[in-house]
Amino acid sequence: MEITSKTLGLEKIILSSQNILFIQDIDGVCIPLVKDPMTRKLSREYIFAAKKLDKEFFVLTCGEHEGKRGVNRIIERSLGSKYKPRQDGLYLRGLAACGVEYQDSKGVINFEGISKEELDFLANVPKLMRPKFRLIVKELFPQMDDNLINFHMKKSICDTRFSPTVNFNSLFEISENNLIKIKIQRYFEKMMNEIISIGKSRGLRDSFFLHISPNLGSKNGVELLKESKNNDIGSTDIQFLLKGAQKDAGVLCLLNKFIGDKKGKKPFGENFNFRDAPIGKNEKIAFCKKYIEPKDLPIIIGVGDTITSNQIRKSNSFARGGSDRSFLEFIQLLGYEFGIKNNIIFVDSSYGEVFRPSTRKTGMKGITDKYDILKFDIIFQDGPEEYIKWFTKIAHKRYQIKN
Repeated sequence: MEITSKTLGLEKIILSSQNILFIQDIDGVCIPLVKDPMTRKLSREYIFAAKKLDKEFFVLTCGEHEGKRGVNRIIERSLGSKYKPRQDGLYLRGLAACGVEYQDSKGVINFEGISKEELDFLANVPKLMRPKFRLIVKELFPQMDDNLINFHMKKSICDTRFSPTVNFNSLFEISENNLIKIKIQRYFEKMMNEIISIGKSRGLRDSFFLHISPNLGSKNGVELLKESKNNDIGSTDIQFLLKGAQKDAGVLCLLNKFIGDKKGKKPFGENFNFRDAPIGKNEKIAFCKKYIEPKDLPIIIGVGDTITSNQIRKSNSFARGGSDRSFLEFIQLLGYEFGIKNNIIFVDSSYGEVFRPSTRKTGMKGITDKYDILKFDIIFQDGPEEYIKWFTKIAHKRYQIKN
């Protein structure tokens, strides 16, 4: 795939079209990747630019809006105020927890399609993780004392509301080689599957699944771990998610809100949520064709960074995955089916603290391949900083034209 950062064609579309919509991931796109999520930073310029796009902009992230680890706390730190974001509508509109947690620009949260039993179990997941985490670390690092284990546990176990997560970066830092890193990945994958089994034993058989980031796609509905290598650290975290919480389903939810705001009536129904979405991409396309009139579908600009493609030499095939793949592929396919040129932007996030394949060093190796159905229209090789600079400029121009 040719690497191009020429934005002029897309800028003309954005500035001349009546009906556009940005759907954008967060971490690695507008926030540089860091080993400790509590140290993430978001530029003020970006926050105000997103506000200028108003209802033509949504985020779609596997992180969360609220809570101590939420993006809302990052926004408040960036603006130096807990009140200004709510007062001026500066929170990022859109879906978090891979399609579960919706908020508007004032930070008003809502979520649907979740039972009290599921919420209660999710709240208990970090408590189930901690003793298991301790045993795993003791086995992998037998010389580590309890105080240091507690230090790593605090960094590694994310007690988020809808997506409790185990993150490997803290332990990766003290791992001498890839064999240890792979053991960390495998042991914690086993740990999270044990918690899935506990949920099933408590009557929540079809409630949850594991989202591995980044991954190598899925097999029989199970996401595949990406093992650590010299030039790619592989999977860095595993999220415990509600079944159905996938980003392509999130696109449907966001389109339902976007068109509802435009027309006063939501095409999929007022209370449509991630669990109402059809499962397969073709079924989602058919669903859109049934309920959305072509004139109502916006030109969508999809933006992400977590895309993987690794060649399997034994079978001469590719394992393709990444948490942004499903929603970007769906946006691209939706455009084809409706005769619209949707645009896909890839942001190279390898310049943060988390080691990933770099387009500058190895081209598209490990990210995409010539047989990949997902095609990038623009690639920002200099990462979030380059993307934010462009995004800020185009949002300002769009705002001037509309006003």
